[in-house]
Amino acid sequence: MLPLPPDMLALLMPFAPLFSQTVLPHVQLLLVGALLAPGKRTVTAALRAMGLAHERGFQTYHRVLNRARWSSRQAAAILLRLLVDVFVPTGPLLVGIDETLERRKGKRIAAKGIYRDAARSSKEYLTKVSALRWITLMLLAPIPWAQAVWALPFLTVLAPSARYHQVRGQRHKTLTVWARQMLGQLRRWLPEREIVAVADNQYAVLALLAHCVALPRPLHIVTRLRLDAGLYAPAPPREPGTIGRPAVKGKRLPKLEHVLSDPRTVWRRTLVARWDRHRNRPIEIVSDTAVWYRSGEGAVPIRWVLIRDPWDPFRPQALLCTDVNATPEQIVGWFVHRWRLETTYEEVRAHLGVETQRQWNELAIARTTPVLMGLFSLVTLLAHRQHARGALWVRQAAWYVKDRPTFSDAIASVRRELWPWALSLRCAAEEDREKLPLLLLERFADTLCYAA
Repeated sequence: MLPLPPDMLALLMPFAPLFSQTVLPHVQLLLVGALLAPGKRTVTAALRAMGLAHERGFQTYHRVLNRARWSSRQAAAILLRLLVDVFVPTGPLLVGIDETLERRKGKRIAAKGIYRDAARSSKEYLTKVSALRWITLMLLAPIPWAQAVWALPFLTVLAPSARYHQVRGQRHKTLTVWARQMLGQLRRWLPEREIVAVADNQYAVLALLAHCVALPRPLHIVTRLRLDAGLYAPAPPREPGTIGRPAVKGKRLPKLEHVLSDPRTVWRRTLVARWDRHRNRPIEIVSDTAVWYRSGEGAVPIRWVLIRDPWDPFRPQALLCTDVNATPEQIVGWFVHRWRLETTYEEVRAHLGVETQRQWNELAIARTTPVLMGLFSLVTLLAHRQHARGALWVRQAAWYVKDRPTFSDAIASVRRELWPWALSLRCAAEEDREKLPLLLLERFADTLCYAA
């Protein structure tokens, strides 16, 4: 096999120790094939894209996913280090955690379950779907050439259904238990960095918050807070000679729904960027510190931020942050970036073929989707290298002028450099090559590189 393009080879070099010498070439070919193949991202589609449709040893490539010995968790650690070194070398790290559904059917897919499809459900109608549920950690990093924050996946974990564990006689793990383990792993990978995790209200659980705050170096969480949550003042100082357990909370504070309706509440207007697709949108906030407590679940010091909109298109909502020293503007800004996770989920479905896999082997299932999610970050790193040498391609048209590249431009630009290498695999031994007009070749390249 011919050497990979220099950027691709340099980027994949840190992952080489994870694979044996016989498996590594197959891994490289499958990765390039997954980037070039339009439509379904199956092993056979990757082989066809690489011109290996008549390869008689095709089962060797399937074994990379369903049998070969390599650790996807170690690959996630390497990918995270690459992303941090390139995009966030200093300062606090902002990560997002969320779950998504991969719609799959079939009796042989043991880990699937029946879940509510949030994308197709509404207040009036409930839509359920057979799917695999994945939890993903993404680095929320500023991309200089895109002039925006992107959510870059690095760790994706399968969270099987309750039936899956029940059949096997195992204890079922809830989403918050998976999140606690994933965030704990992130802290072990980066013990020296300050980390802030943003999440939706499903992760506003006292047990999860208390675990992250109690780590040797706390990992702070920003998430939504119920307006009727039980908030208390900090515990008063313990007097000498007092018998019994120390108090964990003080007197009860008014609920946030009462603060919202109280005419004496002093609201402060501020601007927040990229809120609900608007730039520098004005909002009104009020904030304070408290102890969130629930009987039997412990107490966690938090800073809460109550938000209302002077334009009145969305209902008031509350956020919490386990870092009581964070400012309200910081908390709102961190939480707004969480919407980039939804954009990434849409991009990996549109451009990287998530939900088009057809594996039924449990090990292959557990590896394929995390690899496709990680390809989003690999493409971003490759595009960053191209931008550094002025080779990043941005698609333009007379009716649509782009001022900065999007992910579709990034993957198309990467494909433009990979296609000549992939074609050279089949043409290396050929002496006679038919020449195509340059304009026709450019049209072919544009169509192939932007094919979804």
